[in-house]
Amino acid sequence: MLDAIKTEIELCISEEDEIIETIYFGGGTPSLLSSDELVSLINTIRTKFSVAHDAEITLEANPDDINMHSLEDWKNLGINRLSVGIQSFQEDELLWMNRAHSAHESTRCIEEIIKIGFTNFSVDLIYGSPLLSDEDFKKNVDTIFSYNVPHISCYALTVEPKTVLNKLIREKKSLPVDNDKQSAHFTLLMGWMREAGYEHYEISNFSKPGMYSRHNNSYWSGTPYFGFGPSAHSFNGTDKRKWNIANNALYIQSLKKELIPGTEEILTVTQRLNETIMISLRTSRGIDLQKLEENFGTDRKTTLVHQSKKHIENGTIVYENGHLVLTDNGKLLADGIAADLFF
Repeated sequence: MLDAIKTEIELCISEEDEIIETIYFGGGTPSLLSSDELVSLINTIRTKFSVAHDAEITLEANPDDINMHSLEDWKNLGINRLSVGIQSFQEDELLWMNRAHSAHESTRCIEEIIKIGFTNFSVDLIYGSPLLSDEDFKKNVDTIFSYNVPHISCYALTVEPKTVLNKLIREKKSLPVDNDKQSAHFTLLMGWMREAGYEHYEISNFSKPGMYSRHNNSYWSGTPYFGFGPSAHSFNGTDKRKWNIANNALYIQSLKKELIPGTEEILTVTQRLNETIMISLRTSRGIDLQKLEENFGTDRKTTLVHQSKKHIENGTIVYENGHLVLTDNGKLLADGIAADLFF
């Protein structure tokens, strides 16, 4: 797999003056990789691309893979940001979610991250599970606050088809997800984060001032990016998107023949406009109407402003300094509002 990914990087066509500002190891459990394996990937990237001297290099890690030795290795490799999949500090909830780590490991790994000297790291939390009471959710968030964690990503529990959890719920062996409870948790979360001085800069993401995820923020800004590995996506920043096949074996077989196995699409103007609406609404910046007019024309901007009036009247969107921005109530309905504004 690593050989295939390195081959794909080497085959990638890029502009000579392109500077890579962020590198993100994710989409699985990259913390399982040895230091030698990680450094071989980083060296391949640096050989192929010009990497900014202050590039943000993030590694997704599970608490059970984190210890003082691994943290020291990652730091020495130049990894300067961690994204940790904690999900909860409640033992019963972790067991129910079938997580490999314990509640003790959840707190221990944060303490070690701070001790080793990482100042830029993020913690993932899940809310809205059947076992999570309002009180326990508050305890989870208060634990984050007690460690002064600089960045938090919070997601509502989703039940994917063809998963064990979905099967248990269908067989009535597990409680179903309560959408009203999830909405209530998200509303509580927004208030707690605001009081603690965190900026709600994207629907699922909160950070201390200046501690945004530069990598994820680039997705929401429409910046070009390269993705390598099975299922990875790439985007040229305007109208071309590519994605690799998901099958690991077929991915490896293709790269042995130096063929990148994927699909490419050219986005229409309408698709680009709708994507701009969707990703912009998810951010605290909202939709920049002047930029939208420059890219898509005055008629489309006028239509969008007209279509947004009902959402302004019902308190889910506000007009601020030439931007359409979701209110807290609007954030509960973000996908539906975006769909209503689509062309």
